[in-house]
Amino acid sequence: MSLLTVMAGAAMAPALGVIRQHFDSYNSLTVQFIVSLPALFIILTNLTFPLLCRRIKSLSLAIGGLLLYIVAGVGAYWIDNMALLLIFRALLGISVGIIMPLSTGLLTYYFPPERQSQLMGLAAATNQLGGIVATLVAGILANISWNSSFLVYLLGLFALVLVAKYLPNDSLTDKSTKVNDASARQLFRTYHPYIGAMCLIMILFFIFPTNFAITAQSNPRLSTNSITLLMVGLDVFALLIGLCFSSIMQLCKTWIKYLTPLCFLLGYAAFSLGSEIICLLLGCLFVGIANGIGVPYINTIASIKGGRHASTTIMPLISAALYAGQFLSPIIVNPCSQLLKGTTSPYQVGVLLALIFLAHTYITSHSQSIEHS
Repeated sequence: MSLLTVMAGAAMAPALGVIRQHFDSYNSLTVQFIVSLPALFIILTNLTFPLLCRRIKSLSLAIGGLLLYIVAGVGAYWIDNMALLLIFRALLGISVGIIMPLSTGLLTYYFPPERQSQLMGLAAATNQLGGIVATLVAGILANISWNSSFLVYLLGLFALVLVAKYLPNDSLTDKSTKVNDASARQLFRTYHPYIGAMCLIMILFFIFPTNFAITAQSNPRLSTNSITLLMVGLDVFALLIGLCFSSIMQLCKTWIKYLTPLCFLLGYAAFSLGSEIICLLLGCLFVGIANGIGVPYINTIASIKGGRHASTTIMPLISAALYAGQFLSPIIVNPCSQLLKGTTSPYQVGVLLALIFLAHTYITSHSQSIEHS
């Protein structure tokens, strides 16, 4: 399931150029919603996830989410209308809103805290592997036709078979437990540093997939396949970081929280220098490291703090924050970029946001320390 969640939006990033050419009567923000719109519906689904868990067992939830994922994702292949296309993307978001909390929350339910940093790192690495596979396949399919890239969601069939075979059909919550506004407010007060950090990570990260394919085209030496390979390279860096995340967390300990904003800062500073190959490579390296550390770090700390039932308490809020960042990214970055002007202005906004993230990390570490437990 971790393999599939990143594909909700990022898998379409390499195809945005050809999709934009096909829908040339629409502005760039509308086209970017193909990547970011699923995030809004993931958020709405995440907020109702604890209620779903009270009524539906884990296996039924997972199978239902995966079936909707396949139908909504692949169904867009036959759509040639922007409004209908966005509806299918919204349905895809609902499916990921079910899958995402399960992909991390089940680790807290079935495994003890001492194993969770390793497992969260592996889940994050698998997530990045999904990004690598999806980006490569979608980029290749985009060379066939603008809509062929949606066939990448057929990968959901593999997860459906594995889940049906191996996932136990357990109830993840005590039905006598009441989920109400007061408990939600209390959860937010308790975990707001993690929620805010995850949102900032995604706002920053999604500057990359929503802008890179378009801005990199200004380099005449880069073909569509070359741009796709560079984007895959970022996922490779994040994958490698995820595989050794537990060791990194042990080595860096209390200051690991600062690595993510610093790497985002360096990455977008490199992109801001222009579209030369060296700038693009350095930018992909640092942004990949930032994403590879940031996501499993927040998931690990929040899940340990949340305990065994984190899947129905804090993890849906973390998932909602993750996709809130994806949805808000173009809405925040595009207007600011237009004020700055220039082909690298989105990345200049990224530098400013990375500084804000660094300040957020420093301030919240004093009020509620986000440290390895």
